[in-house]
Amino acid sequence: MNPTSQNNEIQRALLKLEEWVIRSDWKAYDTFDGLSSPLVPFFTWNIPLLKIFWQQGVRRFPLNLRPLLGIKPGMSSKAMGFFAQGYLRLYQKHGNQRFLERAKFCLQWLMDNPSPGFKGYSWGNHFDYQHRAGSIPKGLPTIVWTGLIGHAFVDAYELLGEKRYLEVAQRVCDFVVHEIGHSVFEDAIYLHYYPGATHRVHNSNMIGASILARVHQHVPDQINLQMAKRAVRFTMQCQLPNGSWYYGVGPKFKWVDSFHTGYVLEALDIFNRCAGDHEYAGNLERGYRFYVETFFEADGTPRYYDSKRSPLDIQCASQGIQTLLNLRRLHSTSEAMAGKVAHWTIENMQDRAGFFYYRKYPLITNKTPTMHWGQATMFAALALFDQLSKTPSMQEPALAIPVA
Repeated sequence: MNPTSQNNEIQRALLKLEEWVIRSDWKAYDTFDGLSSPLVPFFTWNIPLLKIFWQQGVRRFPLNLRPLLGIKPGMSSKAMGFFAQGYLRLYQKHGNQRFLERAKFCLQWLMDNPSPGFKGYSWGNHFDYQHRAGSIPKGLPTIVWTGLIGHAFVDAYELLGEKRYLEVAQRVCDFVVHEIGHSVFEDAIYLHYYPGATHRVHNSNMIGASILARVHQHVPDQINLQMAKRAVRFTMQCQLPNGSWYYGVGPKFKWVDSFHTGYVLEALDIFNRCAGDHEYAGNLERGYRFYVETFFEADGTPRYYDSKRSPLDIQCASQGIQTLLNLRRLHSTSEAMAGKVAHWTIENMQDRAGFFYYRKYPLITNKTPTMHWGQATMFAALALFDQLSKTPSMQEPALAIPVA
């Protein structure tokens, strides 16, 4: 596919997705929202293992059970962060005021809906979540949600020059430094996933470090910088000989997957550039080489795990496109592969209505429209592809949709 045809395909996919999102009033299901069902107390008796079975059952079942279980669509803070990034990218490329208005709408919603009771700005899930190492109640902020959203506010500041967005990002750092908590390991630290968490996960630690380093670049703060350096050191000490990282530390988290690896690599790249620290340049190059050569098939099919391809998950596709583009300077095949992944995903996982499917299994496709997991991350990824392309600006869509 030539570059013009490819970007036309991406622009059409973006506009179809945008129309679906606005018509849905920014609300949809989430991959892990199974515990939002009013039936949960009657079937799990508040037993953590049963709650995990219920949550994972809703998540993994090949058909969408949520309407039958009384689970309602909701607004996702993480989704609004990704949508803000996507709209900012489109505004920077096309100069269309509609894109700017919607970016500001998403950012304002985030400013109006932080997690209450914590110093600084932070965000969490709009549902209860049970995992292998504990539970995250609805509204409890996580470093993943907060850090990724913080980057959207820095994007807004760097593009628009409005200090209020940088001030939000500074307050995100206040949360990371003073509220999230950390564990000390000699010359390194680990930033906790959420307040009170004890398990250690690499992508969350790196996302926290990356926002500290990036804000430091604009507002120098040695406490933030040193905390970022020590957190990065922890994860770099855990890099495997082939360049990869396990999801976390301990036997419960001993797997390597695509999109979490993408998070680690992008966060490391941000740290290296913003902290002016090149100590881990080799770690980034080894990790990225493993990523490119492991998680994508020749036709652009995005693999989930290092050892197997299935399930074909929309998050692996969206994060794959973004990571391949953001780190394209590190591997000669990056841009071409990003194009293949985008084309494969549009052809195989976008519904005629505009939204993207959750997962494809060998014999069936789960067509659940998950908001942050599929729609928001794909919107941001395709917007980045469009932003970096050299094709002309997209035409104003025929259907004018109000912001809210």
